[in-house]
Amino acid sequence: MKDLIKKHALLNALEYNGKANVQSVLGKVLAENPELKKDMATLGKETSKIVKEINSWSLEKQKKELEKFGKIERPKKEEREGLPPLPNAEMGKVVTRLPPEPSKYNHIGHALSFLINYMYAKMYKGKCILRFEDTNPEKVKKEYVDAMKEDVLDYLDIKPDKIVFSSNDIPKMYEYAEKIIREGKAYVCTCSVEKTRRLRHEGIECEHRGISVEENLKMWKGMLGKKYKDGEAALRLKIDMQALNQALRDPAIFRIAYAEHFLQGRKYHVWPLYDFQNVIEDELCGITHIFRSSEFRLDLQNYIKDLLGFRKQTVIQYGRFEVEGAITQGREIRKLIEEGRIKGWDDPRLVTLKALKKRGIAKETYYRIAEKLGLNPTNAKIQWHMIAAENRKIIDPISPRFFFVGEPIEITLSKVPKKTVKAPSLPGKKIYRKIPVTKKIFVDKIDFVQYKGKEVRLMHFCNIIMDKKAKVTSIKLKDVPKIHWVSSKNAKINLVMPDAKEVEGLAEPDIIKIKPNQTVQLERIGFARCDKKGLFYFAHK
Repeated sequence: MKDLIKKHALLNALEYNGKANVQSVLGKVLAENPELKKDMATLGKETSKIVKEINSWSLEKQKKELEKFGKIERPKKEEREGLPPLPNAEMGKVVTRLPPEPSKYNHIGHALSFLINYMYAKMYKGKCILRFEDTNPEKVKKEYVDAMKEDVLDYLDIKPDKIVFSSNDIPKMYEYAEKIIREGKAYVCTCSVEKTRRLRHEGIECEHRGISVEENLKMWKGMLGKKYKDGEAALRLKIDMQALNQALRDPAIFRIAYAEHFLQGRKYHVWPLYDFQNVIEDELCGITHIFRSSEFRLDLQNYIKDLLGFRKQTVIQYGRFEVEGAITQGREIRKLIEEGRIKGWDDPRLVTLKALKKRGIAKETYYRIAEKLGLNPTNAKIQWHMIAAENRKIIDPISPRFFFVGEPIEITLSKVPKKTVKAPSLPGKKIYRKIPVTKKIFVDKIDFVQYKGKEVRLMHFCNIIMDKKAKVTSIKLKDVPKIHWVSSKNAKINLVMPDAKEVEGLAEPDIIKIKPNQTVQLERIGFARCDKKGLFYFAHK
């Protein structure tokens, strides 16, 4: 059992840059030996223990340990281009929508949901509509509309066929509301929110439920005519107050709110609630396929569609996309910003699109992850190393290499064998950079402490005995530890780390030529994105 766990843990670790995942390893082990299910407690304990140990090893050690298992026949993965086929889809007739409420900044979970809608529309040569669901005037703001355009449309290169604001269709929603009232299927209720909530929970009808159609039309016109204050009246559907599903116990479909709207100003004060607005907009937009996370219940929306004689779309529900250990709730992030614990929505500790863009996550990374995760019905836990692994494949071939020393220790070389060093700039290409050499150079403190008195190789240059006065021993490559370095001819740059701490250090002088949004690889450290001249954000190893 231990050998089996170790083999799959090593395979998984090497696939994801040295970090194996316990659940992935467990799945592979059980697939190879289902008998181990009989003692899951022991299996789980051993797997966690072995994965923890292997994750602490270097990549070199992991590779050597895997070689001990000999040649391993890896099962061939089923290769497919793009997302799996879509049910009830006709080429050229698929219409999907991106339905953000402009009340927050979007994070990676939103991005993947948007991309699934967008990619399926393109896959079937159909249309994708960006629909701002802006019918909650107290929460929606123009800054979030602008952020959607910048963080999603521009950054992810999503090009919707049409952009719609739900609030522009409120007159049409009023027409449907009046139609339902005339049919005796809705009534105006002036109970308090607390009373309505209590009666719905208890399954008890309120006194307004039996009011005549004529009186309801009069009260509805009173709502539109500003007869009532905020929260004093609501239009409710007349369904079933004893329904087992409490969502069907006479839910409200319109409410009063006099807050100023960023687009409509004070033109409207009677606002549709989410489910009613959603049904009307899906019909008006001609949506054929709806993708939504499994947290949403569709009973009420289906009831409204039947009530209005609307066609039903093909609905595909999938699990939420969650980044392990990340804060994604807007209210939590707002609180952290207000308390000064994070710098803003682009703080590198967040997984908002603003933050990920700043760290150099390429747009193609999101497309690849969306294709891999697809429409899994269970919640998808995204680990940071998965994001890094996909992004690395994209940016590694195009990121110029540089040395960066974060905690500089100055040392003096006994001699200077060369005035410049020629070093590879991009992997696999005959593109080189020239690193100036001076008698005084800088190495990282961690390397100075670890290798003091020992022979090391200054990468792409020569071998030295590490000390404040370092003896140059050879320019020939030896099997000794390799360290990065910079000369006295350097550039000062700041590197913002994932914990938001800023490291001021020294880099090769040519790094100042790097333009904003370009990524680089700081050798032995990791990838970073240039935010502006002299300021870089660490992406990942």
